[in-house]
Amino acid sequence: MKSLLDRAPDRAPDRVPDRAGRLPDALMVTLALVLSAALVWLVSEDSVLIGVFVAAMAMLAVLAWMISNRRPPAAAPEFAQPDWSVTVATIDRPDMAIAVTDRAGRLTCANSSYEDWFGAASAPPRLPVEDISLDRLADATRIAWRDGSAQVEVTGENGRRWRVEVRRCGRGDDFLAWRLVPVDAVDFVAELVGHLDGKLGRGLAKAGIAAALVDPDGAIRAASSGFALRATGDALADMTGQDFVSLLGQEEGERIGWVRDGGRGGPLVLYHVPVADPDAAMEPDPDTTPSLMLVVEAAQGIGASGGGTAAAPHLEALLSQLPLGLAMADRDGRLLFANPAFMRAAGREGQEPPTYPIDLVVKEDKRALSEAIRRFAQGPAAAGDLAIRLAALPDDPVSLSLAGVRGLGEAAVLLGLTDSYEEARLKRQVAQATKMQAVGQLAGGVAHDFNNVLTAILGTCDLMLMRHTPGDSDYDDIQQIRANSNRAASLTRQLLAFSRQQTLRPEVLQLPDVVADVSQMLRRLIGEKIQLVVSHDRDLGPVRADPTQLEQVIVNLAVNGRDAMQSRGDGSGRLTLATRKVTTTDVRAMRSEIIPAGEYTALIVEDTGGGIPPENLGKIFEPFFTTKEQGKGTGLGLSTVYGIVKQSGGFIFAESEPGKGTRFVVYLPVHHVAPGSVVEPAAAKVEPPPSQWAGGGAILLVEDEDPVRVVAERALTRQGYQVTCARDGEEGLELVREGGRYDLVVSDVVMPTLDGPAMAREIRRIAPGLPVLFMSGYAEEQLRKEIGIANAWFMPKPFSVQQLSEKVGDVLAHTVGGVKNRK
Repeated sequence: MKSLLDRAPDRAPDRVPDRAGRLPDALMVTLALVLSAALVWLVSEDSVLIGVFVAAMAMLAVLAWMISNRRPPAAAPEFAQPDWSVTVATIDRPDMAIAVTDRAGRLTCANSSYEDWFGAASAPPRLPVEDISLDRLADATRIAWRDGSAQVEVTGENGRRWRVEVRRCGRGDDFLAWRLVPVDAVDFVAELVGHLDGKLGRGLAKAGIAAALVDPDGAIRAASSGFALRATGDALADMTGQDFVSLLGQEEGERIGWVRDGGRGGPLVLYHVPVADPDAAMEPDPDTTPSLMLVVEAAQGIGASGGGTAAAPHLEALLSQLPLGLAMADRDGRLLFANPAFMRAAGREGQEPPTYPIDLVVKEDKRALSEAIRRFAQGPAAAGDLAIRLAALPDDPVSLSLAGVRGLGEAAVLLGLTDSYEEARLKRQVAQATKMQAVGQLAGGVAHDFNNVLTAILGTCDLMLMRHTPGDSDYDDIQQIRANSNRAASLTRQLLAFSRQQTLRPEVLQLPDVVADVSQMLRRLIGEKIQLVVSHDRDLGPVRADPTQLEQVIVNLAVNGRDAMQSRGDGSGRLTLATRKVTTTDVRAMRSEIIPAGEYTALIVEDTGGGIPPENLGKIFEPFFTTKEQGKGTGLGLSTVYGIVKQSGGFIFAESEPGKGTRFVVYLPVHHVAPGSVVEPAAAKVEPPPSQWAGGGAILLVEDEDPVRVVAERALTRQGYQVTCARDGEEGLELVREGGRYDLVVSDVVMPTLDGPAMAREIRRIAPGLPVLFMSGYAEEQLRKEIGIANAWFMPKPFSVQQLSEKVGDVLAHTVGGVKNRK
């Protein structure tokens, strides 16, 4: 077919007349001039006129000759209109298609190969190829116009592939030159024949693998030297054309062996690999596709050079992909194979398996494991379990499964180990959470009972102080008892904080404001040698917490860091307080199973002390746990922090490395205001006004603890109240049922048989408007949720005589001047 360039119009250069053509023209002009002069003479017979006429005509002739012989300037070559015959001869190649397009995408020229493969009507990038290839061509066009060149590979509708190169060209880079080279399919069979005859075949033979390329009819096309040696005994034997199946025979059962061995050789394993293009769109045809046959002895692993025992290669490949921890050992206790799951379960993820499996266990268990492996390898095929302790995880015993393996050459033992790291970690977390919950319940119960004792002690001290003046000899002793009782009361409040049973008064606040309020006090607490660094993030979300309790959290963590820095060196260091914004994305990136996704404001307290040993890191939040010297700490500081943070709905984590300090991070959830609601500013801290109640009243006092009841009765009686006492809830309810009229019921919460809330509900049925004042060591918010009784007040234990009298007066003053609810 003639190319498009052959159809371009011929543009031959203009012809230039030569000297031979110019001479006749000059004679004719001269003859015409003579005839004209003769004609003028005949007409005028004037010699002057004849002279003027001849001179004028001569001048005209000379001027015409000069104009006709003037040469135009040499023109610059016009590339837009080249000699297309030369271009056609240049680009006409049978092995590639070449085309040129302009900026409008029109086909300017193309060679004959392009017309044969794509047709003259198709211009790049609009070629008859697959849709995805059209997108690639469009991208290549844009890249070429931008960067100057591009390269891409496309597939035609007929499945043929081309490598396309496009480049900008022309004087103004206004054209694209396309080169489309066909990508010929690789002849895998021919290449494989050459490899089997070369180094690949010798390498397979050295690894114990006999390889042969077999046609669909069973004839051997090529074989490695190892195959020839095993099949015939001669590594240089020509195996071409021999029947592959005739070289192998079926022995006992399903076993396959070499015919040459006569049944004396070991069993063989055959691997069948079709030799086809893996990237081909169509499945290989089994009737025409040859196969690569790999013959391996079942008792020899791939890569073994003979001698010894290894795991069967197919079994090794299978076990390596299983999520179960599996390994294999020989009768001498050597580890033949261990999959990644087994090493991960043994606590050595990413490491190479050791020579012996006993290297994975502690010293005390090495002998037991060695004897078990020898027993299962030498005896009949059996299975069992053995409890061992891994060297990487000596604290948690694990169960190792052992099973005797037969049929893989020499006897071996299959070892099974379950990856229990995640399970053990979850168990530790659950155990820690359960322990903390149990300790919290115990601490809350102890604090509640201890508060009853402290209430009696403090009340008795107050009553005694009323009878003594500062000058008496017993006054100082009573004050000392009272001071120690208050100190004990502060310890019980810390226990209640840990058990999340203290009374909180939460407010919506900004965490940096709390840090600023406590910073000045911290500078005095930590001393001059420790540098205090404070930093805050922007746009922190508000949190809802008790500001007083948050200050206690910051102070406790700061004091803990100060003590850690003072215990090493010269006592200098740096204490860092920081607040950070934590988004939902940040929480998800942490991949924590404890913190739910959401927005948080984080408080970070970091010191440069000696750090916390790993064995103590999981115990630091437990009450009474301390590493300080006796008399320098109660072990309740961090447990109080833990309780306050958890009761505020937050989370606290400790990160420490010995010698590099400790970092505490407190996460408090951001408080989101409901749409349409108005956030009221936190109320100012003002002292409550003194009680305005000055009159008496009838009070029903219900308390099961005799010392507390006696102190409360004497305190209220001294204030002019008429007090009726009851030892439990049933007795108090009976007094009301019998017609007793009271202005206020003062009752304990936890009592045997009938507790305070149950008694109050029954009393409200008889006297609906009767106010109730509960005395308890538990948190007020928790009691309000559990009790659900309106017109009820709460007073925490322990309390002094003055606090009890003021609280009773406040309650009576708030009940509309002490209106009596008597029948």
